[in-house]
Amino acid sequence: MPFSVLIPARLDSVRLPEKALANIGGKPMVVRVAERARQSAACRVVVATDHPRIASACAEHGVDCVMTAPNHPSGTARLAEAAALLGLADDEIVVNVQGDEPMMPPALIGQVAATLARSRAPMATAACPIHDPAEFASPNAVKVVCGADGHALYFSRAPVPHPRDAAPDCPPLRHIGIYAYRAAFLREYVSLSESPLENIEKLEQLRVLWHGRAIAVCQTDAAPPAGVDTAEDLARVRAHFP
Repeated sequence: MPFSVLIPARLDSVRLPEKALANIGGKPMVVRVAERARQSAACRVVVATDHPRIASACAEHGVDCVMTAPNHPSGTARLAEAAALLGLADDEIVVNVQGDEPMMPPALIGQVAATLARSRAPMATAACPIHDPAEFASPNAVKVVCGADGHALYFSRAPVPHPRDAAPDCPPLRHIGIYAYRAAFLREYVSLSESPLENIEKLEQLRVLWHGRAIAVCQTDAAPPAGVDTAEDLARVRAHFP
């Protein structure tokens, strides 16, 4: 099952300036992400960036990179342009690994790709069980509710499904922010209008459900280590790359 990994990486970031180029054990973070993705079964790993400094860092470390427009509203839109620049076939599977996820498990990358390959959905993602009540209540932990076919019914920052009478027999699911798409759907995605739900919850994937498209969800035992958003996150990750 061939698939490609595309890594959106822009230079500007609010909470941690230029984090894509942050030094982690002697290499820029975006290079660490690409190296992690290469440990999966991906046939190709490409960074999609908006800035020559990131492209230069990738070239220095032997990482494939494409330059994209600087004004994309989301990483998904950047990937759509990258897929077009690379000439990916309509049915080729593309896994989106965020440029601030240097600890993403390679096995999970392959699992999400395999889930999409088995599904008729145009898109797939991942989730893991929630066992901590505080995590279930937290709006920072995005929850996903799935149907019998393993497709997402809804994503929310609220604690869903709400246990009205007693604790459920099966634990609720926390969404993991890794996605796989068929290349044709990436191109379709950028033409979909924003939805009221995504603007309320601030969850871009709700646009897909709003427009009647399916998202297949694979389940893993535990969430991967968190990505890098702050200086504290960066220090935590650096400890793994002495």
